[in-house]
Amino acid sequence: MTLKLLVGPLAAHAQPVGKVWRIGFLGDGLRAERGPIAIAPFREGLRELGYVEGQNVVIEERWSESRVERFGDLAADLVRLKVDVIVTHGVRGIKAAQGATKTIPIVMAVSPDPIATGLVESLARPGGNTTGMSDQVPELSEKEIQILQEAIPRLKRIAILWNEGNPGSRVTFEETRKAAAKVGLGISVVGAQTPEDLDGAIARAASGRPDALVVVHDALTVSYRAQIARVAPRHRLPTICGSTPFVDAGGLLAYGANLAGLFKRAAVFVDRIFRGAKPAEIPIEQPTTFQLRINLKTAKALGLTIPQSILARADDIID
Repeated sequence: MTLKLLVGPLAAHAQPVGKVWRIGFLGDGLRAERGPIAIAPFREGLRELGYVEGQNVVIEERWSESRVERFGDLAADLVRLKVDVIVTHGVRGIKAAQGATKTIPIVMAVSPDPIATGLVESLARPGGNTTGMSDQVPELSEKEIQILQEAIPRLKRIAILWNEGNPGSRVTFEETRKAAAKVGLGISVVGAQTPEDLDGAIARAASGRPDALVVVHDALTVSYRAQIARVAPRHRLPTICGSTPFVDAGGLLAYGANLAGLFKRAAVFVDRIFRGAKPAEIPIEQPTTFQLRINLKTAKALGLTIPQSILARADDIID
């Protein structure tokens, strides 16, 4: 299933002559892990729109490398460089950019509910200097629980793993907890704020003998998805996450927007801004289709048989 968005497709066309645009990219998490699904597709989107690095565009990359305390300095550094636009993702990156400048346009490549997290005033008219996209992860929590119930018919109890230090994760965490309670599932909660916390958090989750582990999507769990996918099966824990690359790393299930597609789409926002559009007046986009991905190798290792009803609906199966 390909990602479709509310606005039309990418289109290549001639660029303003003589101007070399400077883009600041403020990345949350590990570049080595997030780069292939973030900055790489963004660059692809720019190329399709006619931008050529070193000719009419320069990209200044700054990454937190999972050190949250660096965000303020990284955002300030991009402002000092007088970039023409800042592209970032996640509540912490977006708020750091907003705190560093009220004038340089900011494009959110990926964000959770931008209204609930206070990032913009409205979806139709964001206001301020910020526009971009929401991945709708919080809104997908109920569907995620439904998929988990169908994939594991014996499901009675879940554990929720979330980054309690990320305000953007709280919205998704609360929606996940409500969705699980609504269908009568038992719930336990474990938090992690650093990669060093993850192994212990998964072990604590397993000690409550849940039938599955719900991994709340955020920069920490995306950057360290391979670690989570490696450790959870040791505790016989099936996993599901709202981050679609999670399945490539060995997670059992994922349901969400195509992250790489969102980052590629961010190039369209940048292009519109370069052509004179005001961020305050560019509506926030939301994905309209989502991907269900399943890793049958992981299912086999866990001794699970995924029902045919859910396999038939999968957009991608790793076997």
